[in-house]
Amino acid sequence: MDGKEWTNWGEGVSFGLENGMAVIPYALLKHYRKLGLGGSEAMLLIHLLSFRQVEGIEFPSLEELQVVTGRSITVIAGELQKLMKEGFLSIDGDNDELRDIHYERYNFTGLYGKLGAFLAQAAKENAQEVKDKGAGNSPGLRAAAHYSGATAPEGGYGRPTSPTQSKDDEESRSLFSIFEKEFGRPLSPMECETISNWVDQDRYPEELILLALKESVFAGKIHFRYIDRILLEWARNRVKNAQDVKNHSQKFRGGGR
Repeated sequence: MDGKEWTNWGEGVSFGLENGMAVIPYALLKHYRKLGLGGSEAMLLIHLLSFRQVEGIEFPSLEELQVVTGRSITVIAGELQKLMKEGFLSIDGDNDELRDIHYERYNFTGLYGKLGAFLAQAAKENAQEVKDKGAGNSPGLRAAAHYSGATAPEGGYGRPTSPTQSKDDEESRSLFSIFEKEFGRPLSPMECETISNWVDQDRYPEELILLALKESVFAGKIHFRYIDRILLEWARNRVKNAQDVKNHSQKFRGGGR
């Protein structure tokens, strides 16, 4: 390079350094596929780490993540839901009593725990392979089992997705879009997690969740706490479908007269 090129290169490096640097676990870059992550999900984790380290933002909005990833808010919300569901991320909430502010931040303990478990398992198997080679045994079958996910630690990496899990994920993403349309805005990660919990943990049918949303719209109380109370009330009264909702409403109105 000539003198001008060296100058331009130096200015570029200087500009990059002034904008800050993020420390990313090399194990995440190297092994994210073996952890069961796709490239976009790993990149989302990298962006979340970078927001915290470089910009001091511990809970970036979906809009901020959309700017840096170039993907739709619905897709990002779905990826965040998967990361939280599989234990890579969690959300911590706290209150600043002096300023009367509630704030949230992403917790990466799950990610670091999974990376540590993966590296420990890999080191253990490498040590066993060395031992087997010294004894004249072939490690081929065991290595094949490891990379297929058969020897993954419980709750860790490489889990196959069951048809039921795939169906739940599809339902959650469909519900995200419907709720965003009714609310007239993108959902927050906490709201996405609430919908996911209704589907995955509480096992509410999608039909019932949408009926609860409809009830909240009619009542003019479009917020998640009200919808959750409706779903809890229906669960206590064994309301499971649209006909049950109709019967319950008629019984409630009849008892009120």
